[in-house]
Formats: sequence, structure tokens, C-alpha cells
Amino acid sequence: MTNPAEAAAASAFIERWRPSGGAELANSQSFLRDLCDLLDVPHPDPKVASDHPDDNAYVFEKDVLFKHGDGTTSNGRIDLYKRGCFVLESKQGSANPADLTAPSVPLAAPVRQKRGTAVRGTPAWSQAMDRAYGQAAQYARALPEWPAFLVVVDVGFAFAVYANFARDGKAYLPFPDPQNHRFLLDDLTDDTIRDRLRRMWLDPMSLDPSRHAAKVTTAVAERLAALATSLEKQHHGAEPVADFLMRCLFTMFAEDVGLLPPDSFTGLLTDMRTNPAGLASMLEALWREMDRGGFSTALRDTVLRFNGRFFHGATALPLDTAQIDLLIAAARSDWSQVEPAIFGTLLERALDPKERHSLGAHFTPRAYVERLVFPTVIEPLRDDWQNVKAAATTLLAKQSANDKQLAAWRKEAIELVSDYRRKLCQIRVLDPACGTGNFLYITLEHMKRLEGEVIETLADMGAAQEALDLAGATVDPHQFLGIELNPRAVPIAELVLWIGYLQWHYRQHGKVAPAEPVLRDFRNIEHRDAVLAYDRIELVLDEHGAPVTRWDGETMKKHPVTGKDVPDDRATREQYRYVNARRADWPQADFIVSNPPFLGTKRMRARR
Repeated sequence: MTNPAEAAAASAFIERWRPSGGAELANSQSFLRDLCDLLDVPHPDPKVASDHPDDNAYVFEKDVLFKHGDGTTSNGRIDLYKRGCFVLESKQGSANPADLTAPSVPLAAPVRQKRGTAVRGTPAWSQAMDRAYGQAAQYARALPEWPAFLVVVDVGFAFAVYANFARDGKAYLPFPDPQNHRFLLDDLTDDTIRDRLRRMWLDPMSLDPSRHAAKVTTAVAERLAALATSLEKQHHGAEPVADFLMRCLFTMFAEDVGLLPPDSFTGLLTDMRTNPAGLASMLEALWREMDRGGFSTALRDTVLRFNGRFFHGATALPLDTAQIDLLIAAARSDWSQVEPAIFGTLLERALDPKERHSLGAHFTPRAYVERLVFPTVIEPLRDDWQNVKAAATTLLAKQSANDKQLAAWRKEAIELVSDYRRKLCQIRVLDPACGTGNFLYITLEHMKRLEGEVIETLADMGAAQEALDLAGATVDPHQFLGIELNPRAVPIAELVLWIGYLQWHYRQHGKVAPAEPVLRDFRNIEHRDAVLAYDRIELVLDEHGAPVTRWDGETMKKHPVTGKDVPDDRATREQYRYVNARRADWPQADFIVSNPPFLGTKRMRARR
């Protein structure tokens, strides 16, 4: 709930600073002190003449030393620095104050007055903000400890925020996403914006979305595991249970992100808990209606056409009231905040009776995945993007008295950026041991971030809507290819990619629904062996025609004398022969990322 006193203070701050423009040196520190008062955070400390690392941890004009490749050095100063929190770079553009009186000012609004860093709302202004970001990044690289945030401020007009929660020297990315990392002075009336800035001052790591999402995802997986355990007691085999629960959880996700009417699925479950015998029929009707789109009798509302693979011929398992209550508890989780980077792993454990005990155990952290994905895929793509952006900026900066020539250069710059976007939407990434798709999802996420920056640049250039839409082309799951031997993991990997993609769609486009069908059966995740191809497998028989068996490699028993765990000779599996075995072919891809399963030498020979 909005605090009236805070809202009044924000409005007063905005009115005080709205008329300023073009006088960065005179206004920057006064503006930032007033901002500290608005956010109720301490003012910067006085700067002291000291080289001790503990001194000048929160000051204006922080001294930094740049070390160059030729052995020389040079000095710089950070406009505002807070150790571990942020590097802040101030600029001040210009605009006619009459243009700034509207409640909300588009970043691309044309203005005429030319003073200060650049005229606000022009391509030159966006370029000046980008240069300020580059300068802040240089300062961060020169520090002994990387901060979590870079902040660029156009005093009295706008902010741009970039984050690197790993603080590992890699790129700072627009935060919270490319569409919302810039906000205007007027947006400080929003409690969420002020809280975000306040936490950047006081507790920047609390803004790391993966921390909250990991807790939400673990809680969701625990509820699903409890329900899976209950269902498996009355249904033979884990596969029907897994398929049923995956359809349920995608429906929960669709409800929470707005693909289905609010509370419609949860409401259906609640209404049917007193009539559990009829729920299976209602769920099957709902999933048929989601598959084809149109009016849903189950939800009494129109639904989008989902199609894809998840709802073809969908069947539902009968549930009792206690099981419906478990499903309702899972549905009340915030599925929009599920973290796809770990969701696949936890879901696989939740649905696998053998792995369920390790639900809270270690999973590959996002930072570990990014350590591989960034240098392999994202950094090369970003290097290409910076080259394209520099070439486009050079064209836009050209001067000519000929309006026709200026228009031609602008058209060429827009086409350069559009060509890069087309290339980005055609990149194919392969994980030949994809498991539940975590590596593929994180690659998709960072390519979506990059795509958002490209679209923002096109908008700043004043590109026409058709250039922004690009005939519907976008980075989507069909570009992310996987091979996986575990049949349970294959549909989970597809689900992870679609959930992640749809989360990013809503971050980029707000409440605009995706194009129909919402899901597509790209068949980009293949269920097969990535190493070995063969025509068929045959059961190996002994000279008496009986199947040849071996220990299953997993089941143990206690030795009657030593009491130690030893292989259980009663737990066996049949041996098979691979006919016409050969090297497996992989689909064509531009990049390969993977975390192949590790098999130590101790048991490798027996497994082979």
C-alpha cells in the first residue's frame, strides 16, 4: 500500500528537479543528495585523502586508477560510489521544460533545445546514455571489488540500471530486463521503483531474482513430490503420474502469467473438491479446449489455442479429496516466479521415486551454468552486437545539410541492426546431453536479454513498427536443440524452455498475449543416445536360449559377515546387443553447450 507521506515526498522531489537541464556539474551532487533523502538512505561520506582500501567506501568523486596494456596508467573519478553496491555515473541532457510537464514522457519524444550532454529523446541521447554506461563499466573494472550495479543518471530526467549479481567481471546486463531498465523521473512515484533503488543502496544482493525464485521453485517441487507419492500408490508406473502432473503444472503456470483467466484453474479445483469423481472429466475437457482454443465449458471463458505437445490426447487421473487439496496447494504457489534454471532438475526428482529423497540436495547453480554459457555463446554474440551497434552509431552521427542523405544513413543504420536481429533469431544451440534443459534455458534467457537490447536500440533509432515486429521473428525454443537418453527428462526439458520463453515474453511485452498457438511441437528435444546409433537392439541369449543378465549396477545388500554394502546378485537386468552400431549424428548447430553425465572409472567398465 502506498505511503501518503512518501508519495508526497516523491512528487515534491520530481517537481523540484523537473525543470533542470544541461548543467551536470552544478546539479549532480545536489540531485543525488536529495535522492538519498527521498529513499531514506544515508548521504555519502566526506572524501578523505587516503589510499587505504577501507576508506572512501561511499563517496562522491571516488578516485580510480586505470592500468593500460602498455604499462601506463591514468586516473579517473566515479561520480558516486558505494562499495559492493554500485558505480553511478551522472550526465545531464537538455529539453524544453514545457515538454516535461506530462505525467509520463516517452524516451523517444522529439525535443528541440540543444544544451547539455544531448537532447533528450533523440538517438544522440540514447547514445550518450550508452557511453555513460560504458564509462561506468570501465570504472567497475578498475576497482578491486566489482559492485552489483551500474547506474546511469540523466539528472532530473531518467535513470538506467544494469546488474551483475555474480560480481565476476562479466557483463552488466539491463536490470530487471531490457524493456524496464530505463525509467523516468516521474516513475519515482511508484513504490516498486523507489524500493528497488533503496535496496541498491542498502542490500543490493536482495534484488537478485534467482534467490527468491530458487525458494519458490523448491517449495513448488516439494508439493509436487508429495502429490506424486500419493498418486503412485494407486497408479501403476510413474510415467502416467508424471505426464498428468506436468499438464497440471503448465496449466498452473498459464493461470499465473495470464494465459488463462485469473484463478480459473485453481477455482475449478476448489469447486470440484466436493465432487472428486467428476474432476478427471473436467480436466480432460479443459485440456482438449486448451489444445484447440475457443470457449471452455470447464472454465466458462474463452481460452487461447495452446496446441503444442502437452495437451494432445490428454488424459487425467482420478483424484480423491486429499489429493485435490495437494493440487490446490501447489496451484496457490506463484508459478510466474518459478526459476526454469533449476526447475527441471527439481521436477525430475519430484517425479522420480528413486530421486525424490534428493529433492533438497545439490543442483547445478545458475552461476556454474553461466560460467560455461557466457564464454561459449553469449560473449561472442555480444561482441558481434557491439560491432554492429558501433557501425550503426557511426552512421547516425554523420552530418549533412542534405535531409535525403541523412534519411538514407538512418535507414542503413536501422537495417544493420535489423540484420543482426534476424541473425540472432536463427542461431541454433545444441546440448547433446541436455538432461532437463537447464543449460539450454539459461542460453535462451541471455539471448532473450540480448534481443531485448536490440529491439530497444531500434526503438531509440525511431524504427517503424514493422522493423520492431520483424514479421513476428523472435528468439524462441525452436533454436535450442537437445539430445537426451532419459525419457522422463525429454518432456521436462521442453516444458522448461516453454515456461522460460513465456516468462520472457511477458517481461518484454507486458500483458500482450503471445501469438497462437501458444505452444508449438518443434520436436527440438530428441529422445535418443547422443553417442551411439543403431538399427535395433536384440536380447542376448545364452546357449540354452535363456536371457543373459548382469547386476543392475544400483541395488546393494548387506554382506552377512562384514555388514558392508555389496552388490545384490538378485537384482539383475537383461543384456542387449546393438545391431549395426555406429556413431550418432547430431543436428546442425552454431554453438554446443553441455554438462555431460560423469561416470567415474571405478564402474565404467561394468556399465559399458
